[in-house]
Amino acid sequence: MRRRSLILAAVPAGLVTLAGCGDDKSDSSKASDSASPSAQETSAAPPPKIVDGPLPAITAGTKLNEKPTVAKGSGEPSDQLAVKTVIAGNGQTVAENDYIQANYLGQIWSSGKVFDNSYDRKTPLVIQLAAGSIIDGWRYALTGKKTGSRVEFSVPPTWGYGKNGNAQAGIKGTDTLVFVVDLQATFNAKSSAKGSDVAQNDANLPKVGTNTDGKAPSIEVPKAAAPKKLVANYVIEGDGEEVKAENSVLVQYKGVLWDNGKEFDSTYSRKALTSFSLQQVVKGWAQGLTGKKVGSRVLIVVPPDLGYGDNPPAGSGIGKDSTLVFSVDILAKM
Repeated sequence: MRRRSLILAAVPAGLVTLAGCGDDKSDSSKASDSASPSAQETSAAPPPKIVDGPLPAITAGTKLNEKPTVAKGSGEPSDQLAVKTVIAGNGQTVAENDYIQANYLGQIWSSGKVFDNSYDRKTPLVIQLAAGSIIDGWRYALTGKKTGSRVEFSVPPTWGYGKNGNAQAGIKGTDTLVFVVDLQATFNAKSSAKGSDVAQNDANLPKVGTNTDGKAPSIEVPKAAAPKKLVANYVIEGDGEEVKAENSVLVQYKGVLWDNGKEFDSTYSRKALTSFSLQQVVKGWAQGLTGKKVGSRVLIVVPPDLGYGDNPPAGSGIGKDSTLVFSVDILAKM
């Protein structure tokens, strides 16, 4: 089994939350309410047939990332997955298991009731198109689409919330759902920071590679005494929004030990991105990423008192009172 991220904050008895064996689980589903497409129970269903329609008309808000108004469904919806590209983008192609960043609206076919939308929250959803992370209708409808696209699709219960529906959202087990999704970005294990290189002139600090090809950057640790205070410097400065202390983030990262430069954790090695709330991670990460811009690569040097101190995770390869060095690419916030 894959080892999970070792950056998450210690809990009583010195254990690391979510550390150990098992697959990484994104907490991005927690970033939106209970009616979001993150709830799912139908991943065992066979793949649907993709059909052209019928689909309700979008009567207002017809531009990309503009909140749409969608007419109530007319007649009987398809018992398969009806999908239409309303606006064709020319960006990166979305693949299954990618993370996507998207604005969306969801409503019930029969009543036209809007049960959820990200436009009013002014925060796009960032979520993985993977079984167990999102309802199957989204996985099948959006795989193969390009970023910059608006996609409308209807989802029967089989590939939505199943026979139990979603009572809190007012969705019955017989309801077909209609979604309009504006695809803003997609991320996978080859994603990197995007921005301008920042000079790394301090010979007493590690030097981080500036490659943006999706491969792990090099981290050269100097033969100098480790700093006693937190270091959080741009290596590549992006132009996205600043991360706030209450945000969750989607990242690529690599961690090495100051003493010997040995790697102890890396999303590149696992070939899997990770996401988490800044409320969950060690203090050095939370403080180091707060205020940094999305799209950036950040060097973080974490002294022991802001890392694991004298109680590191068992089996992590991290010794007591270790200073930790990270390269972190902030791909998205949610």
